[in-house]
Amino acid sequence: MAVNPLGPPAAGLPGPGTTEFAFTLPRGLVDPEGRVHTEGAMRLATAFDEIEPLKDPRVRANPGYLVIILLARVITRLGTVEHISPRTVEHLFAADLAHLQDLYVRINTAGHTRLHVACPHCAGEFDVDPAPDGSGE
Repeated sequence: MAVNPLGPPAAGLPGPGTTEFAFTLPRGLVDPEGRVHTEGAMRLATAFDEIEPLKDPRVRANPGYLVIILLARVITRLGTVEHISPRTVEHLFAADLAHLQDLYVRINTAGHTRLHVACPHCAGEFDVDPAPDGSGE
């Protein structure tokens, strides 16, 4: 997979072949040894990624669990954690889960990580990239 560690290019669209996006969690996953893992990567989702979890009995019992399984499928790296599983995602802080859900939506529906915003002082409109190391930081 091609990785774009800086997020998408300034034009706001992923570069050719970019299928994975780097992220930094606001809080970080604390592992059993007390290490905090904040740097990671998420790949673009496939149709199968979105359909397959619907068969899972945990999702049938609680539709809210869908996001846990879906993120476990598309997060490719999180610090030095060797295997990302639903259990891993369950242990994220709420702020980190929300951050990853937002990133998932932006890269899979909008096709990029850039956001269009307006300055509260001058009302000027512009695009920013909140992805780590992106041009918007």
